[in-house]
Amino acid sequence: VMPDNMTEERRATMRVYGAELVSVTKEEGMERARDLALEMQADGRGKVLDQFANFDNPGSHYVSTGPEIWRDTKGTITHFVSSMGTTGTIMGVSRYLKEMNPDITIVGVQPTPGSSIPGIRRWPKEYLPKIFEESRVDMVLEVDQKEAEEMARRMAREEGVFCGISSGGTVAAAMTLSAQVENATIVTIVCDRGDRYLSTGVF
Repeated sequence: VMPDNMTEERRATMRVYGAELVSVTKEEGMERARDLALEMQADGRGKVLDQFANFDNPGSHYVSTGPEIWRDTKGTITHFVSSMGTTGTIMGVSRYLKEMNPDITIVGVQPTPGSSIPGIRRWPKEYLPKIFEESRVDMVLEVDQKEAEEMARRMAREEGVFCGISSGGTVAAAMTLSAQVENATIVTIVCDRGDRYLSTGVF
C-alpha cells in the first residue's frame, strides 16, 4: 500500500517481489496508506509488519549502526544528524550514543512546510511512529526540497555517491550544522540510493 506518487522504480521493485500494489492518492499520502494497510489487516487481507511500531527497527540500529559509528569515529563524534521517516535509525543510534557519551547532540531532520522529500517526514502528532521518543532528539533542523535535491546531485557529481533525496537532505542539514559549530565531528548516514529516483527527473 503506497501513495500513487511513489516513483516507478519503487513500484517496480515491489512487483518483482510478487506484491499486488494498492494505491492511495498523493494528497492522502502515507498517512492514508498506513491506515488502509491496517484496515486490510483487520479484514484478514494481509499482515502489516509496521516499521513505525516495530521495536526491532530501532533495536537493529542500537546493536549495529550506533556501535559502528562509535567505533569508526573512535568515540570522537559530537553530533549525529538523521532524517526522521520511520525514526528507527535516529531512535536506535541516539540510545546507543547517549549511553556512551550523553554530551553527543542528536539532530533530527524534517522537511520545511510544503516540501516533499521521500524518507524525511513531518508527521502529524496522531501519526508519529510508536517507536519515536521525542526526548531522544536534542534539536531539529529543517531542509527544503530543492536544497535536498541539489545536494543529492552534488553528491553524485562531486563525491561519486549516487544517493537518494532523503540522503541529500540529511547531508545538506549536516553541512548547515557544520557552519554553526566548531571543532565538531558530525556524522550522518546515506541510507537511500539515487537509482530509485531516475524517473523523477531530479538527476
